[in-house]
Amino acid sequence: MEFVCYHRDRPGSLPLRGKLVEDHWSYMDQYAAELIARGPTFAADGETPTGSIHIVDLPDPAAARAFAFDEPNYQAGVYRDVLLRRWRNLLGRTMWEFPGGPTAGNRFLVLGLSSGQAADLEVPSDRRDELIAYGPLLSDDGDAWLGTAALVRAPDAEAARGVLTQGRYADIEVHDWEFGGRR
Repeated sequence: MEFVCYHRDRPGSLPLRGKLVEDHWSYMDQYAAELIARGPTFAADGETPTGSIHIVDLPDPAAARAFAFDEPNYQAGVYRDVLLRRWRNLLGRTMWEFPGGPTAGNRFLVLGLSSGQAADLEVPSDRRDELIAYGPLLSDDGDAWLGTAALVRAPDAEAARGVLTQGRYADIEVHDWEFGGRR
């Protein structure tokens, strides 16, 4: 089962995040084979971390909750909240298989949150080459559509937002993002 886990930073937690960077990476190393995508999100300045996204393939919702809440930054209070949802990998690849590579162009996390009539259940063919990860957010049992999550290369945040159908979501969040992992 695939899951999206988005930890949002607590304001003022940057010094603590810095102290825990090795603990965080060591923790994620344990999940290297299960990771589909990972990386930090940033404020508009492109430098101040605002969160951390992990897309991971785990056996069940209990394992996903353990992954999210045993993470060292979460345990130490770096994060203010966690979005954890089942997800379906419509591209069938990891971020490391993205043909555009890890650094060229601007990268964004796009989260469309909603309920009711599902939208964007197919990969947009006109954006396929710019999509790093893409799929629906689902309830724990996989039956209810709760939105869509995408990692996308785009010229700017508005272009990234355009990967989702406007008017079909209660909210669409766009966050600057970069490929994660040890530097």
